[in-house]
Amino acid sequence: MKANPHITREDQTSTVQTVFRILLGLNLAFAGIGHLTWARVEFLAQVPTWLPVNGDLVVILSGIVEVALGLALIFLGKYRTMVGWIVALFFVLVFPGNISQYVNKIDAFGLNSDKARLIRLFFQPVLVIWALWSTGAWSSWRKSRQSTN
Repeated sequence: MKANPHITREDQTSTVQTVFRILLGLNLAFAGIGHLTWARVEFLAQVPTWLPVNGDLVVILSGIVEVALGLALIFLGKYRTMVGWIVALFFVLVFPGNISQYVNKIDAFGLNSDKARLIRLFFQPVLVIWALWSTGAWSSWRKSRQSTN
């Protein structure tokens, strides 16, 4: 693969970041397929009851979004920083579902205790950081802030 002459060394991500970006993409695509097939009922348990939309529709639409985001992480390397921000935003937007599952004591995905559901909440920020780090979005933002100061 030829290097893009318009991308500086600072704009590139390391091999480790690329591997983690692809792993995140594969996980998102896999989860999205689960939304649409075998894990639909499990994902339905995470849709907050206060949401004024049919829960099954939310599961289907979020599954489609997850597949698209996963594929974008894998194949849209040229737009990886923008995709990183979008994926991070997606993880923030679905967080209320995780909180709802905890607050309403809903068992799903083997999370059958308050402790397990609570521990899971702490992994959502990890996913946000993973998306921003592996795509170089975080470092790109920091560099843009430094150049304006």
